[in-house]
Amino acid sequence: MIDKFEIIGLIAALLTTSAFVPQVYKAVKSKSTESLSLPMYLIFFVGIMLWLVYGFHLNSLAMILSNIITGILALVLIILKLKYK
Repeated sequence: MIDKFEIIGLIAALLTTSAFVPQVYKAVKSKSTESLSLPMYLIFFVGIMLWLVYGFHLNSLAMILSNIITGILALVLIILKLKYK
């Protein structure tokens, strides 16, 4: 059975991770990343990967899932930023 705090973590993960979806959608649709900061997203991506490692260490499903998905979304924005430079 999943711990009640893990459920809270999963809900938090869903909300914070889904916050990136509109930005990725807008960048893909408009083919513009002019307003995005590449250094910020690079630093953010590294931080997300470190949170992912920490999530595996804690065996936290919420941390693992959210950081995998957020990492992918951040990586997409980084790739788009480089592509549409």
